[in-house]
Amino acid sequence: MKKNDLVTLVASQTGLSKKDTEKTVDLVFAAIGDALAAGDKVQISGFGSFETRQRAARVGHNPRTGEEIQIAAAKTPVFKPGKTLKDKVDAE
Repeated sequence: MKKNDLVTLVASQTGLSKKDTEKTVDLVFAAIGDALAAGDKVQISGFGSFETRQRAARVGHNPRTGEEIQIAAAKTPVFKPGKTLKDKVDAE
């Protein structure tokens, strides 16, 4: 499912216009992104949680040449599904 499909589905279920629904979806995603950038954890009951984790610097290899390269440390977003979502996916 792409974003446009999500907007269409939510608009049809809520009776809102696609334009208003797209604006709302964009605001939700932006709020989640802003919270993660600030180092906060976002928990959505029945769905899951978003958080950031620190990945350590490490040595990698260029697959073409085999040369060792340094991969810098990075902060990366992580999603952990909640029990309700896991059960729903497992049941279908």
